[in-house]
Amino acid sequence: MSNLTGDARARYVRRMFGRIAPRYDLLNRLMTFGLDRSWRVELIRRLDLPTAPRVLDLGSGTGDLALKALKRRPSARVVAADFTPEMMRIGQRRAGAEHVQWVVADAARLPFAGATFDAAVSGFLLRNVPEVDRVLSEELRVLHPGGRGGSLDTTPPSRSWLRPLLSFHLHTVIPLLGRILAGDPEAYIYLPQSTERFVEAGALAARMAAAGFREVSYTRRMLGTIALHWGTRPAD
Repeated sequence: MSNLTGDARARYVRRMFGRIAPRYDLLNRLMTFGLDRSWRVELIRRLDLPTAPRVLDLGSGTGDLALKALKRRPSARVVAADFTPEMMRIGQRRAGAEHVQWVVADAARLPFAGATFDAAVSGFLLRNVPEVDRVLSEELRVLHPGGRGGSLDTTPPSRSWLRPLLSFHLHTVIPLLGRILAGDPEAYIYLPQSTERFVEAGALAARMAAAGFREVSYTRRMLGTIALHWGTRPAD
């Protein structure tokens, strides 16, 4: 997988997530010790949603962030967009999913008019896309002026005395969970590889600013291996 780029990488990622869809949520909880739910709540809170927002969950998977947005703002109109139908079919069976609009879409080529949403958010999406800058530009395009964008994703761990422990978790524990629970060790070898090859949190913040976001901020979680980013589309 490491040699794949562009459309070939996108096809690989789509097939991989299609295979692991039935166990994806369970493995997320186990890999993060259940903390991923609190990170999603925090990211939605940091978007400072208005009373009745229109929200896009980009690369939604099974709709975790979409449902968190609805819980925070029950009057929200939420669209969950993902290019893996198998993931969305799992999400459509979840409680509250009937209040979400589910759309099959590529994050780099969104089928929405400009200035459609008050907020756009993604969870564990950006490290998987071939064109990070294009996805950030698309996210900015579909936001209203003053709208907020945010992401939750892995980030390469910093060099510290914890690095061996983190490496063990990434390269041994996660593939083992993938083998036992999903029957797909390849997918969970991809995860640590994509984490270590992804841009560092500060560099991603700079790329958000280069895409046109303003007031960009971020914070790290889980011993520095997870980053939450958020920013605002400036007024035209």
